[in-house]
Amino acid sequence: MVFYYRNVSFLKNGFRLTVDIFAVCTLLIAAAAGTGCDRGDHPAQVGMIAPDFSVHDEGQTVSLDRYRGKTVVLNFWASWCAPCIEELPSLINLQKQMPQIVVVAVDFNDEESSYRQFITDNHIDLLTIRDASQKSNLAFGTTRPPETYIIDAQGRIRRKFIGAQDWTSSEIENYLRNL
Repeated sequence: MVFYYRNVSFLKNGFRLTVDIFAVCTLLIAAAAGTGCDRGDHPAQVGMIAPDFSVHDEGQTVSLDRYRGKTVVLNFWASWCAPCIEELPSLINLQKQMPQIVVVAVDFNDEESSYRQFITDNHIDLLTIRDASQKSNLAFGTTRPPETYIIDAQGRIRRKFIGAQDWTSSEIENYLRNL
C-alpha cells in the first residue's frame, strides 16, 4: 500500500490536529491483528503497583515515583489522535480545578517536531512530556492512545480509562476526591 500524503491538518475543538496517515494505518492494522494489552473490562493492572518510569525530554525529566503520596492521573496520548485532542481541554481543567491531583500527560508515537508544534500552537498548560523511547507506555501495556490510569497516593493503579473522557464530569471528580 502506498501513501502519497503523510500528514493531514485540521482544527478540532480549537486545537490544531495533524493526522499522520502512516501512524493511523499502522494502528488500524495492529488493532485488526488483536494487539493491545489489557483492554478488557477489568484490566489486570488494577490493584497493582504502577510501574515506575523516568522520561527525559528537552531539559525536563518526569519520574512517576516523584509523585508518590499524591493521586496521579497518568494520560498516554499523541498529537495525531483525535480522541486525545478531544479530552485534552478537560484534563487541563481537571488540573486547574483539583490542584491536589497531579495530571501527567505522556506523548508517545509522535515525531518531535509534531509534538513541539502541537504544544506551542495549542498553548498546552499541563505537565506533558514526550517519550520517544515509548518505555513508559509499554510498561503499562499501552499501545493505542488515549489510555489513562488513576494511581493512588500509595502508587497503586486504581482505574484504567480507555478512550476520551470528560475529566471534569461530576462522577470522575467525585471518584478522585474520594480516593
